[in-house]
Amino acid sequence: MLRLLGMVAMMAGDLDASKLRFVEALRIAQQIDHRIAQYYSLAALGWHAASSGQARLGAQLLGAAETVATGAGAIIYGPSVPLLAAAKESAVAALGASKFEAEFKTGKRLSREAALRLALGESDHVEVATEGIEAGPLAKREVEVARLVAEGLSNKQIGARLFISDPTVATHIRNIMNKLGVNSRAQIASWITSSNCQR
Repeated sequence: MLRLLGMVAMMAGDLDASKLRFVEALRIAQQIDHRIAQYYSLAALGWHAASSGQARLGAQLLGAAETVATGAGAIIYGPSVPLLAAAKESAVAALGASKFEAEFKTGKRLSREAALRLALGESDHVEVATEGIEAGPLAKREVEVARLVAEGLSNKQIGARLFISDPTVATHIRNIMNKLGVNSRAQIASWITSSNCQR
């Protein structure tokens, strides 16, 4: 149902709402280890990425979806077929045929777990805006979370901004505090200000 709501939002042009639905659907499929639903959600997120200017990510997710589909014995049929074809065409147009094929093959080589992490934005493979960062002990995603903490956003707001769940945000914040040796959000903000991690 969440995936279908995401498709409706995509067709209506609401990319933010559609991604939230697709991510939520994928998280549930991951929790219950429903591999066919994981395939559908990976394909939907590939469609979203290709349609929102993230052609490289789209190509990788579409490739990963194909591998998961083979393992699960699943196929996409009905109205989703032309939508996925259009997503591939869009990514090919943005990247060029050879670059698309290379990224698609990169996605196909991912393990199912790595593909899910990539789709959920929990992987280092995801392109994130990190130019000019001196992150020190923090991973790229932790720097993103720390910046948003410094902006005064709540866990829920951070989750919505980065398309991750509230528990994932809380885990990132705990990890940030442990790595920095601090125990408050204000101290995280102070570290961001003093360590040249501003945008």
